[in-house]
Amino acid sequence: MLYPEIEPYDHGLLDVGDGHHVYWEVCGNPEGKPAVVLHGGPGSGCTPRARRYFDPRAYRVVLFDQRGCGRSTPHAGRPVVDLSTNTTDHLVGDLERLREHLGIDRWLVFAASWGSVLGLVYAQRFPHRVSEMVHAGVATGRRAETDLLTTGLAPMFPEAHARFRELVPSGDPAAGYLELLLSPDPAVHLRAAQEWCAWEDALQPLSSGGLRFEPPEYGLAFARLVTHYWAHGSWLPEGIVLAEAHKFAGIPGVIVQGVLDLGNLIGTPFELAHAWPDAELVLISGTAHGGSDAMTEARRSATDKFR
Repeated sequence: MLYPEIEPYDHGLLDVGDGHHVYWEVCGNPEGKPAVVLHGGPGSGCTPRARRYFDPRAYRVVLFDQRGCGRSTPHAGRPVVDLSTNTTDHLVGDLERLREHLGIDRWLVFAASWGSVLGLVYAQRFPHRVSEMVHAGVATGRRAETDLLTTGLAPMFPEAHARFRELVPSGDPAAGYLELLLSPDPAVHLRAAQEWCAWEDALQPLSSGGLRFEPPEYGLAFARLVTHYWAHGSWLPEGIVLAEAHKFAGIPGVIVQGVLDLGNLIGTPFELAHAWPDAELVLISGTAHGGSDAMTEARRSATDKFR
């Protein structure tokens, strides 16, 4: 069960350079233990629900929209966009700049999916700034993980994958879709966004789907940012997060993973838990990447543990 709904007591737009302004908000106890929420996608944006994983009496909770999404500007859902200054290095820099702006020394990193990639990279580069980590639906930014999602799972969802491949019949699907998504022609980029998001829905058969990628500007920004990162291997050397997991030494953590998460097929959560001795792996039965009530409970329990 989540904590009651809560409103931010402070918020703003932080100038992070390159013409970008990142939306941030803080809720909970101004004197509490600092924690930062890293949303997924990339491009999903932070949500009011994410505030509720933390005891508001114990935590000072920071949420923010990563470059190009949510209330940050410029938005990647505009008809024409330039994504050249939206990379993993830029997001890590934004996170550190936000920490300094808010006067926080160390904080708990709470992340899911793409947010886990960002949080793990941040913790490797700034381990002295991370007190604990809580990850769910974990990923490490490997091309092997994104290749699984774009091509490796085709035999599991043959009809949906055939439709997904109609616009980009050969080559890297992420790179091919990115080219279409960056077209200035609305008929081209909106169709590409629709088809990319339809495949994203197909990969989560236990979720309701439907309005997950509405309105169209949201779906367009999401598809652009995901393909932009995946086509470039998230600007990370292959396997670097697992190879340098020794940098997490001394950082306690909890990894909450659904047993039915398709990302498990290449072993990511198990490899990370093995390489990070200070982490506890919590497996949730009957749960896929989209989460469940049991996963929600486990993530909230993890923040209670560290409060």
